[in-house]
Amino acid sequence: MQVILNTDWKNLLKDEFEKPYFKALSEFITEQYKQHTCYPKTEEIFNAFNYCSLDSIKVVIIGQDPYHGPNQANGLCFSVHDGIPHPPSLKNIFKEITASTNTPYPESGNLEHWAKQGVLLLNATLTVKTQEAGSHQKKGWETFTDTVIKKISDKKTGVIFLLWGGYAKKKTKLIDTTKHYILKSGHPSPLSANRGYWFGNNHFNETNLILKNNQLNTIEW
Repeated sequence: MQVILNTDWKNLLKDEFEKPYFKALSEFITEQYKQHTCYPKTEEIFNAFNYCSLDSIKVVIIGQDPYHGPNQANGLCFSVHDGIPHPPSLKNIFKEITASTNTPYPESGNLEHWAKQGVLLLNATLTVKTQEAGSHQKKGWETFTDTVIKKISDKKTGVIFLLWGGYAKKKTKLIDTTKHYILKSGHPSPLSANRGYWFGNNHFNETNLILKNNQLNTIEW
């Protein structure tokens, strides 16, 4: 697997790429992409980092796995390519934004514009085999992305972490809560959202209020 990083992440993470677990992960991913259809495309695996530099991070959203359907995953959690129907979780994210910020429902499910404003859209696992959710879990990606979260916590101040659902909430232990903000709610998936754990969390307004109070540009959701 070729690590394609264009930003300040390259220097921050270079030691990680030399560790045995990452070399083993890289070999596994290379073989998986040779033998099977996997997502996202190889050149998009590290998109979360390439669209949002370490220096520009204001907000971190943590997902679990890339979408495993054709042409969906684009390297940013919860995001899909332009023209692709919105998956259920993304629909609920947009519904919450529309309701809480009084803005129109977006046509495109591509969240690149969030990333370019300083929102790191990080999946815990960065790749997946087609139609097999979780197929690349516990191969080393989680070690890598946990390191990323810890480094953000160590190097930055005042980052807003949006932790949606039980899996993301477990990442709290990696974050220094004395110098960062954590907003928690249920997951936007229909199972959680329809039970009342997602809608009305007001995270998008709260995030912008924190940014405004810190004299930072707010996010255009």
